[in-house]
Amino acid sequence: MRQRLEAVVGWRIWLLAVAAFALFLALVLPEQAATTQAITGTSVSPDQSYWYSASELYRMAEAYGAEGRAHYIRSRFTFDVAWPLVYGSFLQATLLLASARGPLRRVPSIMLALPTLAVVLDLLENSSASLVMARFPEATPVVADLAGVFTFLKWNVLGASLALAGIAAVLGGGQRLRSWLRSRRGSAGERA
Repeated sequence: MRQRLEAVVGWRIWLLAVAAFALFLALVLPEQAATTQAITGTSVSPDQSYWYSASELYRMAEAYGAEGRAHYIRSRFTFDVAWPLVYGSFLQATLLLASARGPLRRVPSIMLALPTLAVVLDLLENSSASLVMARFPEATPVVADLAGVFTFLKWNVLGASLALAGIAAVLGGGQRLRSWLRSRRGSAGERA
């Protein structure tokens, strides 16, 4: 499976993923954050928290009000389905490209799947937090606790994915620089 995916992901697909990621960062995320803050009256969100308890999630649901909760749920199943797919595609393409053509050739396949796991955790976070928001003021036992766990795991797996992509970029850049320097030395030696 890994080899098939590595064969599919080339520079064109990677560049498309980079472009989508950059557009989301520059245009969609700021607009979404501003709209959410205007409707909910706060910048506090389960998605942006590193860790929260069930009681903190209930406090957020109360602070949002009915309109804010409805907006939160709508945005989790529109914008926040697209965003994880965009960042996940960017990170997954980066890691697959680096493993097929560069410094991550020896990295275990399970580590290359970290971006996909981050996306799954993000979607689980969105679903569980949305269920809590939809049922509020009714309690949603277990699910309310799991929402914070999914968020915590998402951020850690996403951080590991970013670190691995950063390592791949540094190692890949170093590898390309060494190749370029060798070719320059070879060219200079042929002229002499």
